[in-house]
Amino acid sequence: MGWEFWSKQMDEEELVADGGYDEYSAGSSSRAAGMNGCGPTKLVDPLEDPLPGVGTYEDFNTIDWVREKSKDRDRHREITNKSRESTVALLHSVSDAFSGWLLMLLVGLMAGALAGGIDIAAHWMTDLKEGVCLIGFWFNHEHCCWTSNETTFQERDRCPQWKSWAELIAGTAQGPFAYIVNYLMYIFWALLFSFLAVTLVRAFAPYACGSGIPEIKTILSGFIIRGYLGKWTLIIKTITLVLAVSSGLSLGKEGPLVHVACCCANILCHLFTKYRKNEAKRREVLSAAAAVGVSVAFGAPIGGVLFSLEEVSYYFPLKTLWRSFFAALVAAFTLRSINPFGNSRLVLFYVEFHAPWHLVELAPFILLGIFGGLWGTLFIKANIAWCRTRKTTRLGHYPVIEVLLVTAVTALLAFPNSYTRMSGAELISELFNDCSLLDSSQLCGYKQPVNTSETGVDNSLADRPAGAGLYTALWQLALALIFKILITVITFGMKVPSGLFIPSMAVGAIAGRLLGVGVEQLAYYNHDWLIFRGWCSPGADCITPGLYAMVGAAACLGGVTRMTVSLVVIMFELTGGLEYIVPLMAATMTSKWVADAFGREGIYEAHIRLNGYPFLEPKEEFEHSSLAVDVMRPRRGDPALAVLTQDSMTVGEVETLVESTHFSGFPVVISQESQRLVGFVLRRDLLISIDNARKRQDGIVSASLVVFTEHCPAQPPEAPPPLRLRGIMDLSPFTVTDHTPMDITVDIFRKLGLRQCLVTHNGRLLGIITKKDILKHMAQISNRDPDSILFN
Repeated sequence: MGWEFWSKQMDEEELVADGGYDEYSAGSSSRAAGMNGCGPTKLVDPLEDPLPGVGTYEDFNTIDWVREKSKDRDRHREITNKSRESTVALLHSVSDAFSGWLLMLLVGLMAGALAGGIDIAAHWMTDLKEGVCLIGFWFNHEHCCWTSNETTFQERDRCPQWKSWAELIAGTAQGPFAYIVNYLMYIFWALLFSFLAVTLVRAFAPYACGSGIPEIKTILSGFIIRGYLGKWTLIIKTITLVLAVSSGLSLGKEGPLVHVACCCANILCHLFTKYRKNEAKRREVLSAAAAVGVSVAFGAPIGGVLFSLEEVSYYFPLKTLWRSFFAALVAAFTLRSINPFGNSRLVLFYVEFHAPWHLVELAPFILLGIFGGLWGTLFIKANIAWCRTRKTTRLGHYPVIEVLLVTAVTALLAFPNSYTRMSGAELISELFNDCSLLDSSQLCGYKQPVNTSETGVDNSLADRPAGAGLYTALWQLALALIFKILITVITFGMKVPSGLFIPSMAVGAIAGRLLGVGVEQLAYYNHDWLIFRGWCSPGADCITPGLYAMVGAAACLGGVTRMTVSLVVIMFELTGGLEYIVPLMAATMTSKWVADAFGREGIYEAHIRLNGYPFLEPKEEFEHSSLAVDVMRPRRGDPALAVLTQDSMTVGEVETLVESTHFSGFPVVISQESQRLVGFVLRRDLLISIDNARKRQDGIVSASLVVFTEHCPAQPPEAPPPLRLRGIMDLSPFTVTDHTPMDITVDIFRKLGLRQCLVTHNGRLLGIITKKDILKHMAQISNRDPDSILFN
């Protein structure tokens, strides 16, 4: 508790003390002239623009959270002080406070509209593989048959307005020739859609592939990947997501929708100066956008907020929680207004179960949790092995051929089985469904009750013996389960947008439905068993197989992603099943425990590690007893640490030092002999400032002295004017002593979001620890390759 308090205090104090970043601003010639003199440094108004580029970051670098929060605090303080002076300034202050809510409103509207468009387009293109509507080719199968008066309850998807490809080409809907025509057309459309998707991704936006959640987690932790959330990525991801989902590949659109929502937020941030110029503030908006993505993907606004908090966000203040809630609400409202599914629901699989669950059923629910945990572990290991093979072999050089091959195999194997032919969302909807008396689904192929008295209360049916139709469906589902398990492993991670939520839920839902039907038949034929006696009498509706499918879906998704609270909330928002929270919680928690027993990483963390992103996992414990001196650079035998002195190096010497090294920043010391620490300067700021001074300030040459002190040292009269760079120096860099335990150092890095930390001994500078050094050290401890950490 004491450490938590101390870190918070440090956070507040250091943030306030860190206001000296953007003092240096030499935009006007008058200020430039003042900087050449040797008077005290003029503190520049923090709201004035500093040198273009100073305080910004290069691609594949980590932001300095402390510096960004300090900049924002200075800006806010300035606006508050000015607001007391005039009405205009007061209005500016009000608009500044309101801008965050306005931005959330825009993000919600834009993401909701895009998600509605994606849903409608994907539904239409999925049906296009099977046939076309004659009264308007833009109608999907369901909408086409809505207006028809000739549909029957048993064959509600058959109507004269909808023609299959066999009817259009061969003129017949029955027979082997018609089947072959439909089969070939299904494969043709699947290959066309996937080819277009992978080609567009390769040609216009390579960052549009995959799920996007591992990269968004890394970006939210402070890493910069330029273009990952840009307009081209947004356009191409939106188009190719529709194509990839429609191609019938075993992938979902939920993960990519989080990426799409974050792209919307990043683009809209440019309309507001407060968010455009501050990387930490922008990440608050991106955290809210992740919540919006899940809100529109599942129609689960509260689940979306919890998903952002539990799974993707690194820094999540209370203010962001409220704004996420508002943005998720706006997005869900927008999607509801568009009504993409035509059923006035936000989701495709809304269910209402009638029978309550019994305590005895917790045993099969926990069994489903164990299955989910085992499947999650196996999936992560197999998928990461496959993705590593793709990265390290020639397979990775041919993404188009790989996508086409996987699509061809998927289409060839999926078409004969009606449960693999339908889209993932439709399959889950079918599996969650509770059988009613008039249901024509194969999964409801029970033997009909002889007399109507066997129909239970609330129009729900009593448990019945399985008929031939149900046995056929169970065989097909068992084959579909094996197919989904194998094909999802090689599909996730290909060069097309691919989400993991729907395939994982489909695997769990199939396993759950199979178990549910098994338990139902066991109860039907053995009412007198001790476990069924008393609550499952003959003629009662005891077991709901659809509920088992729902619990299985949650368990498998939990096993793969290691989500808990947010997953349960998403599932009950999805299905409207409030009274089934306990089964969902039991299965989700069991699946997490089982999966964690084999490895603590979820699929997203595993992909972050595979790609070598510098992500300090907040959930991972640091259990080694090493000290800061063991991890810092330079190590024994390494060249001495590259440092700048406060007033004894020339511009030429500084430029030579910067060009001969590749470090992101340099400590400033009093002198090479004393090595007493003064501050820290970033390489980018140093280069931009020197370049600007050479162009704009008279007399700055290679022999000019670089000064980081308030007062210049005495110089001979003929010496060129000095270059004063105190304004770009961080006067309060974070330091630890050489004997600080590494677990405390790692905690400081996590809680304050540091890029680097300097190591001192009795006040003398010894070395530096960067985020990358910590990650390499942790990799070494875990017997992994430390060089797998690729970026700064």
